[in-house]
Amino acid sequence: MKAVILSGGYGTRLMEETQSRPKPMVEIGGRPILWHIMKIYSQSGINDFVIPLGYKAEMIKQYFANYHLLSADITVDFQSDSISMLKRTAEPWRVTLVDTGLETMTGGRLKRLRSYLDDEPFCMTYGDGVAEINVSNTVDYHKSHGRIATVTAVKPPARFGALEIENGRVGAFREKPIEQSYVNGGFFVLSPGVFDYLDDDETVFERGPLERLAQDGELMALKHDAFWHSMDTLRDKRHLDELWATQQAPWRMW
Repeated sequence: MKAVILSGGYGTRLMEETQSRPKPMVEIGGRPILWHIMKIYSQSGINDFVIPLGYKAEMIKQYFANYHLLSADITVDFQSDSISMLKRTAEPWRVTLVDTGLETMTGGRLKRLRSYLDDEPFCMTYGDGVAEINVSNTVDYHKSHGRIATVTAVKPPARFGALEIENGRVGAFREKPIEQSYVNGGFFVLSPGVFDYLDDDETVFERGPLERLAQDGELMALKHDAFWHSMDTLRDKRHLDELWATQQAPWRMW
């Protein structure tokens, strides 16, 4: 089974980091968040990735082109002008990198991948979010209901504390109130019929296609109440970094 990881956007809300690199290459614990997402899929036996690129595509291509070299112990022989790899620790991944344009929207990027995907269900998520998730369960759920699309529904972590107010008096302060509404958390499973809902490069997957899928009864949601976190801001990046540094990263299941 293949997994698509959307990696072409500008990442403007994280401009402190994305001025110099694409958002999926922003590091958590010394590794790009893209690597973390791929490790999550790999835990469920999914090692074949198709990654649509856009902004600073060359940096992601260079990362994977040099991945074996960067992951191995090496001997550099200057006299023979050769490099010998002594110990490889690279994952069993197959990565297809497709330049899908600078201005292409999420649905347009997916449409451009049609020829790289088989006529069977595939996974798709965003290149900026991690979760404590067993992707195999999502795949099984998708196959069980027979609809075109499955989305992982999550409750985003609250960014601000909540005041409990009665008659103008603050009765309590909750630092991390529980959000009640589920939102799109990525980690989709999609059947090939989804391409019938994609028009052109201007198609925003989260608008027209998902809305029409829902109207047609072809969009199912699997609720996920365990850890999920997107990296939208510098504050998010620092939080994920801290979780990793203190060995409290829930998404690290390998």
